[in-house]
Amino acid sequence: MTTTSTSSELLLPGGTAMDAVTLHVADLPGMTAYYRDALGLAELDGAAARTAVDLATPGAAGAQHAVLGRGTTALVVLVHTPGLPAPRRGEAGLFHTALLFPDRAGLADAVARAAQHPRSRYVGSADHLVSNAFYFTDPEDNGIELYWDRPREQWDWEAGRVVMDNAPLDPNTFLREHVAAPLDQPAGGSAEVGHVHLKVGDVETARAFYVDALGFEVTAEWNGALFVAAGGYHHHMAMNTWSSRGAGARAATLGLGQVSLVLPGRSDLDALASRLRAARVDVRDDGRTLRFEDPWKSLLEVSAAA
Repeated sequence: MTTTSTSSELLLPGGTAMDAVTLHVADLPGMTAYYRDALGLAELDGAAARTAVDLATPGAAGAQHAVLGRGTTALVVLVHTPGLPAPRRGEAGLFHTALLFPDRAGLADAVARAAQHPRSRYVGSADHLVSNAFYFTDPEDNGIELYWDRPREQWDWEAGRVVMDNAPLDPNTFLREHVAAPLDQPAGGSAEVGHVHLKVGDVETARAFYVDALGFEVTAEWNGALFVAAGGYHHHMAMNTWSSRGAGARAATLGLGQVSLVLPGRSDLDALASRLRAARVDVRDDGRTLRFEDPWKSLLEVSAAA
């Protein structure tokens, strides 16, 4: 595998990973039930939930909230903010949160649960060559991708870009071949936030921020979208203008509250803080985390692994 060559001190470290995504929601009980029943997530408590809320959008700990995930891994933090309006058409914000499953059986179980839930809206499916993906929209119009990665040795790279496509993937065939457990039983297995895809106003501004300042590498450019990653992954984040071209700064709305990343250590945070400040990004550093906004005022939070 070959990626573009960039000085290592200007890049995020290879151990970079995505963390729980925070959503502002109007109907906390309904949305909690959806993520629990449709996606097979569990409400977390104890240390995992406290950490997720502590690192979530500032103020979340003082509001009603729910933390949902698999095992001890928080995937989604829902913060009850009923006074906020819904996003307007054409605004920047969340395109989808992508939940990654370790095998096709786990993915098929989640897809089957989501497909049969009365509040799910199925959007489509695709074989991206590096992954199999299924798309849904939750009851408050937040996009969701459920996916499984093919082994990295099966990914193809050309001129420093990973080869991806949008080939057909029949959902019924996939479910017949891979659903392994009864859906009336609690969902099992692990999952993680594999990537987050955003709606932005223009791709070149996104490139200047997410690549030049934040330190991701470009892994693909496809159909007007930019895909970026650390450590040779196909993408940890993506940005498109398919419905948001020309969008300006986001207003306070329901939907995306925060995108969270985890770096291997404090020295990586320090290096990132220096890069961001050199790029004149306003960074808040509380000694444990960095918080800052992208050009559309989407909030990002970066912490160091425990």
